Amino acid sequence: MRIHTAGENALIAYLGEGQSPEVSAQVQQLCAAVESALGSDLVDLVPSYASLLVIYNPLTTDHLAVQACIREAGQSLAAASTGDSKLVTLPVYYSSESGPDLENLANSAGLSVEQVIDIHQQREYRVYAIGFAPGFAYLGEVDQRIAAARLTTPRQKVPRGAVAIADAQTAVYPATSPGGWNLIGLCPQRMFDPDSDPTMPVSVGDRVRFEAINRSRFLAQGGEL
Repeated sequence: MRIHTAGENALIAYLGEGQSPEVSAQVQQLCAAVESALGSDLVDLVPSYASLLVIYNPLTTDHLAVQACIREAGQSLAAASTGDSKLVTLPVYYSSESGPDLENLANSAGLSVEQVIDIHQQREYRVYAIGFAPGFAYLGEVDQRIAAARLTTPRQKVPRGAVAIADAQTAVYPATSPGGWNLIGLCPQRMFDPDSDPTMPVSVGDRVRFEAINRSRFLAQGGEL
């Protein structure tokens, strides 16, 4: 584990390189251990693919004490299980109407639209990080048969709930925004709601499955076209 300064009251611990379910699970272990050890000295924790950002209260503790706490917590990490996290199922209306890149992606992959939809639903995806926008969860890894490069020219407006693929990752856009991912469907589930508790249906380390629904169910569950 490598620990670096990330600000006047922040440290970042790196547990590996790249992304893997095993490293992500260990990040979650470290997150829980540091949260327990720092208690009221902690301001925030931001887990990501293979790292953990620790933001602490400089009025109650200091850099060296927090660094020692992280190292001690890291010594107790075990070979973490990747299947014990929460499983969240998200409904998706897959179609050319809701996913303007679905047919192009299928053609590029040499697959039918139905095959792309089936392949996208077959896997459990791990939430590796949340960023770009509140509730934007980076999910991996996509089956290589349907992995697709980002669009050459990003769209200026991607609708809320758009289910998308970029390279070996998939995601659901939590709000209307610009974006360059390949759009294959729409999800009626809100991925970020500041008035709800919790504000997001998923957290880093959770597992996500997608489940196809038809147009009428999508609209009945609050989806918008």
